[in-house]
Amino acid sequence: MNHNIKIAGFLVASFWAGISPAQELKELTINEATTLALQNHPQLAVSAKRVAISKQNTEVSKLQKLPSITASTNQFYLGNSLLIDKDFSNSMTVQLPHYGSSYAVQASQLLFKGGLIKKSIEISALQEQLSELDYEKDEQEVKFLVMSNYLDIYKIINQKEVYANNKKLAEIRLDNVKKFYQQGMITRNEIIRGELSIMNINQGILVLDNNRKILNYNLNNALGLPETTEIIPVENIEREESLQDLNYYLDLAYHNNPQQKYAERTIAIAQKNIEITNTDKLPSIGGFGGYSLNRPLPSTSPVIDMYSGGLQVGVSLSYNIDNLYKTKEKLQLGQLQKEQAENSFYLIEQNIKMSVNAAFIKYQNALENLDILKEAQNLAEENYKITEAKYLNQLAVQAEMTDAQNQKIQSEIDYVNAEIDLLYQYYSLLKSTGTL
Repeated sequence: MNHNIKIAGFLVASFWAGISPAQELKELTINEATTLALQNHPQLAVSAKRVAISKQNTEVSKLQKLPSITASTNQFYLGNSLLIDKDFSNSMTVQLPHYGSSYAVQASQLLFKGGLIKKSIEISALQEQLSELDYEKDEQEVKFLVMSNYLDIYKIINQKEVYANNKKLAEIRLDNVKKFYQQGMITRNEIIRGELSIMNINQGILVLDNNRKILNYNLNNALGLPETTEIIPVENIEREESLQDLNYYLDLAYHNNPQQKYAERTIAIAQKNIEITNTDKLPSIGGFGGYSLNRPLPSTSPVIDMYSGGLQVGVSLSYNIDNLYKTKEKLQLGQLQKEQAENSFYLIEQNIKMSVNAAFIKYQNALENLDILKEAQNLAEENYKITEAKYLNQLAVQAEMTDAQNQKIQSEIDYVNAEIDLLYQYYSLLKSTGTL
């Protein structure tokens, strides 16, 4: 870059005068600001929790590989048994042990269902990747927001410096006008014009100060700093001469933009859902085993008040017959969802391409605009000096001097804004590619 704008001691001193004793000045480069934002921004804290939840969901899905084990017991009262003839003519009561209990341990494990468990875990892993891409996208958004606020503060500081320099010139010129007035060379309205010019500058400074307070407050919240902290940007604004071609940035976007990756994972999830639906066409095969104790033994006569224990081990086979006519409809739904995900992918790809193209053109325009505004600033400066010389020799009126000063102020503000805008457009281009 050819031109550097540095925040020197003059700026620190000028802002110190307007800061209360409770406020703390904190100098930050743009990289330091974004680092603080990534550490402290509340949105990223929420996104990080989503990632942690998704990771834990994947771990929970893996538990399907483990067998299900249950232990149970029943404690009950057993009443006497009543025996009645078929014609209900006679009846008798058989005494039974009144206390009954049972204990059992059962284990089961799905052995085969067309890879259902594996595919379920894979879907959880893909959803975990989606949450990580959401976090990456939020990181890009937070960084760009912080950079934008940082550059806006930088812009305000530069604008205020322009106003301050022109205010000094206006005050010097007003002193000269007052001398001319005392000598009877001009009328009082020339003094009024000069005073109004200074008042307009003061009003501009006031607006800038209030806008900076708003930006500073928002930036403190984003960076996790105390609200009373006064942020002083110390970034060197350098002009980037080299610019890669459009295809270079499109390539970056296709490989790095989190939205593109998100769409790819969504298609993969839709495909996994189809595969899981297909497992409904297959039977479920499982293994089971268990041991149980039961008391008393009601199958003996008389009933024996003892425990009877038994071990069971086996294989189960089951098939939902209704899947023969339900699975087809579910597969059609899954296919439609996959096609929707694929269409979304192509739409996102087009949106990314348009976004990168627009950011690339805006950055080119910012480069060209900076050259134009530099020339305009030089012309306005030259016009101001010529008009000032004519005015001091009473060859120009105060209105011409005011116009020349306004043009000078505006050209200087336009140029310093264009320098900041150049960096802003560069960051915007990086954000469109997902490499900010």
